[in-house]
Amino acid sequence: MQCTIDRRALFSASHRYWLPELDDAENQRRFGACSRFPGHGHNYVLYVSLWGELDRFGMVENLSTVKRVIKQEVTNQLDYSYLNQVWPEFEQTLPTTEFIAKTIWARLAPHLPLVKVRLFEHPELWVDYRGNAMEATLNIKTHFSAAHRLALPALSLEENTEIYGKCARVNGHGHNYHLEIAVTGEMDSRTGMIVDLGDLQALVQNLVVEPFDHTFLNKDIPYFAEVVPTAENIALYIAQLLQEPVRRLGVELEKVTLIESPNNSCEIHCRQQVFPSISHTSAQPELVNC
Repeated sequence: MQCTIDRRALFSASHRYWLPELDDAENQRRFGACSRFPGHGHNYVLYVSLWGELDRFGMVENLSTVKRVIKQEVTNQLDYSYLNQVWPEFEQTLPTTEFIAKTIWARLAPHLPLVKVRLFEHPELWVDYRGNAMEATLNIKTHFSAAHRLALPALSLEENTEIYGKCARVNGHGHNYHLEIAVTGEMDSRTGMIVDLGDLQALVQNLVVEPFDHTFLNKDIPYFAEVVPTAENIALYIAQLLQEPVRRLGVELEKVTLIESPNNSCEIHCRQQVFPSISHTSAQPELVNC
């Protein structure tokens, strides 16, 4: 029997995004507030995922061993440190979340059967690294509030109620949607980044959050005049909106996760699909079945 187990660990550390070959103005332009001297800090949350066969004791790996290795190889060295100076790898490549995760993998891989390292810089920014050279997946989280009604225009209220229940009520209802966007790409060997985070956040803000926030989706977003705005269709439309613009940033849209409520969420795995190109001035882009 095979399975995956996860172990959480914590450390607090500071870092600075600063390249000595660039002048002050260029560092500020490229890295913004992250270039400020003497740096800034985070409470990092690390998840180490291990995979393997269950042994006769019912374990993939003895947890006492896992805890000892993570503490010895990672947290004892990184906790309350200035990351730029703590490990030699960070002298060549900036200690971004992406590159920290990669370096942690390299430190743990000789000792543990790793399948994934997930590192949270804060609750709205985290990285997944799976040991694939310089490739990593960067995840950002944001939110918007919107109302919707689940009903097919061609059906009666009774028929829609039979399908969608209370969600078919004529005046609609609202949610505080949480949106997670994952992009995958290659880390730059000097900056440690797969994409400019500010550019990615601005893209999601401009194409999704601003147009969707505080709207009645059925009436204010032309796409949903005929397409029922279920969580699945909203997530799919967001994936359609973002796929090509994200690619132009130099990364691939990996996944769109829409959390409608604590009880209801949807994931669109985007690299497994090719969506039609959407003009952001178009009122009715083509629907792709999910």
